[in-house]
Amino acid sequence: MIIECFDKGVVRLSEPSDFRKFKLVVHAKTSPDAQPWKGITLLGDRDALVSIDLVPTLEGRPDDADWHQRYTEMVAKAREHGWIDADNNAIRAHVERPPLQ
Repeated sequence: MIIECFDKGVVRLSEPSDFRKFKLVVHAKTSPDAQPWKGITLLGDRDALVSIDLVPTLEGRPDDADWHQRYTEMVAKAREHGWIDADNNAIRAHVERPPLQ
């Protein structure tokens, strides 16, 4: 599951059925101090917090009960591994920044 972030606050979900590779890919020029995406907090260049409630609202998410159940299970497993920030109700995600064109 990849959360893709673009300029002008655009966020979408790709590979939504891959629940093993949760990450954030930033396709925009932005510094960690800038927070242009609602529900996403950059923690430096390598990590981010992604609101648990944001993911099911993103463009690219399948609209079915099975996906939602599997997402809930992924969040539970992330909690077991300490990847949930309870204060922010967010999942910790690795950040990747592909070379800009």
